[in-house]
Amino acid sequence: MQATLTVLGSGTSMGVPTIGCDCAVCRSADPRDRRTRPSVMISYNGHHVLIDTTPDFREQALREKITAVDAVLYTHTHADHILGIDDLRPLSFAHKPGRLPLYADPGAAEFLRNMFRYIFDADYKFGGLPQVELKNINGPVELFGARFEPVTVIHGETPILAFRFGSAAYLTDHSDVPVASLDRLRNLDILFLDALRYKPHPTHSTVEQALRIVKEVKPKRAFFTHICHDLPHEATSRSLPEGVQLAYDGMKLDFEI
Repeated sequence: MQATLTVLGSGTSMGVPTIGCDCAVCRSADPRDRRTRPSVMISYNGHHVLIDTTPDFREQALREKITAVDAVLYTHTHADHILGIDDLRPLSFAHKPGRLPLYADPGAAEFLRNMFRYIFDADYKFGGLPQVELKNINGPVELFGARFEPVTVIHGETPILAFRFGSAAYLTDHSDVPVASLDRLRNLDILFLDALRYKPHPTHSTVEQALRIVKEVKPKRAFFTHICHDLPHEATSRSLPEGVQLAYDGMKLDFEI
């Protein structure tokens, strides 16, 4: 089945331009250097699945003219991946049948319930709350004829989720990928990896680390995301090996799901 992956956001937790920064990338006129917080949408057979809802989700949805979402998968509960949950409201009102399903591992789901009690313990008599329901990820998630397989990656010291779906996989916010997870990332057409910058970071992958993963699992195409303002799009992409490039907001890729 044919699918399209849309990069909603390709930036790090502070976004690019970064508030208060006057560096060359933050001042760049290249639209690919404008990076909202990291998220993708997978569209297939008339359905649309989000991975994460960032603080920039409203802007991303308007830019991409999103009029429907059928499910949301969460990688983890850091602010840059969850704070757009309230902006699901208009899409959840239109969702049929029932409430819009949100999927997270059990620990993340419990965190979301506690963080957003006004949504999940809803007793607000005037309405207007997101019409959503949380479901635990305890294994592969079957959605509308496609299989989304959770893959464990390490974010600093914390295991979080990445996802493989058909011939594509999306990994964000990782400083390490366990060997067992690498084995689940082979034979891919498209692989997204965290590549924050060149300089080492305690909770994120560098360009060099991401390139080592590409060399190990050999996807046909690799795209780096969760990018900070250290990496100018054009110059960095020119320096990368054939088949590897930086992602950018609005990028669209076709693949088999």
